[in-house]
Amino acid sequence: MPNQWLLRKRDYYYRRAKEENYRSRAAYKLIQAVEKYGFIKSGDVVIDLGAAPGGWLQVARQIVGDKGFILGIDLKEIEPLNFNNVHTIVGDIRDPEVISKIREILPRPADVVISDVSPNISGIWELDHARQIELAESSLNIAILTLRRGGNFFTKVFQGDMFHEFLSKVKEYFHQVKIVKPKASRKESAEIYVLGLSYRG
Repeated sequence: MPNQWLLRKRDYYYRRAKEENYRSRAAYKLIQAVEKYGFIKSGDVVIDLGAAPGGWLQVARQIVGDKGFILGIDLKEIEPLNFNNVHTIVGDIRDPEVISKIREILPRPADVVISDVSPNISGIWELDHARQIELAESSLNIAILTLRRGGNFFTKVFQGDMFHEFLSKVKEYFHQVKIVKPKASRKESAEIYVLGLSYRG
């Protein structure tokens, strides 16, 4: 445990997040992806799945500004960001009632669905990979149910034998699909991101 703590203290993005008041180093993954692909814009309605502790909510709010709207969902309660246009709910993204709640809260169909949701890591790779794909599929399902035509989808996945099947599913719903590995994502990590651009509707 002390070794893990030391690694985090030495980590460039961990230190930078502390200095720039982001709630997690993961904020830079979203910043880098948006800088490259421009899939969140000023005034957008954004759904953030697996939003705790709120790093991606902070980044999304900076981009959408006062005229946008952001809804964060997580199993854990998220400390408020204190912006009128940032809302959060506690719930499981696999629960149909939570999906209904999301649709009720949105002011209009979403422009973007982002998902950094992760399973509790067991250390058994096949199990962790399968759980992550299940969560990515749940995220895709929410995107299908909430996005406007032409909207965008950005989700975390773990590389493994189920990845290509998931990628094929995303390609059915989006005109362009890209695989993204932001610099802030640790090189040794199996996580990558799938970006779906322009929802077919």
